Amino acid sequence: MDRQAIINRLLDHYERPRHYGPLAEADVTLPGGIPDCGDRVTVYLKVDPADERVAALSFEGCGCTISQAAASLLAEEFQGAPLAAVIALDDEAVLTLLGREVVQARPRCATLALHTMQAAVLAYQRQRAHAGHADDGQPLRAP
Repeated sequence: MDRQAIINRLLDHYERPRHYGPLAEADVTLPGGIPDCGDRVTVYLKVDPADERVAALSFEGCGCTISQAAASLLAEEFQGAPLAAVIALDDEAVLTLLGREVVQARPRCATLALHTMQAAVLAYQRQRAHAGHADDGQPLRAP
């Protein structure tokens, strides 16, 4: 994809974000941000506990084109994905997905949504463990 096509795709996601808005039945709602530049995202995560997949993922936020376009692209990318795939994605892969040559000067903006989405997955997993439930929704039993 050439530079202008990358810019156009980012602008499209910024101007017409996918999966934008609160998710009424979210298992986790988690804010994230970069205080010194003002970028913010709030992630809403609904998990299908039967197979540990993203049942629904949405976001709200404000900030620069890169941070908000990244949130939209990742929310689209992670629909139906295993939670392990969300955790496994790294910063380098996000920069590549977004268009490294366009976003590499702003890596914190480009990865804000990823880090917030990963934190939401970890929060969900902690909630499940704390509630005493196995991944399949059944109570944990001592061995």
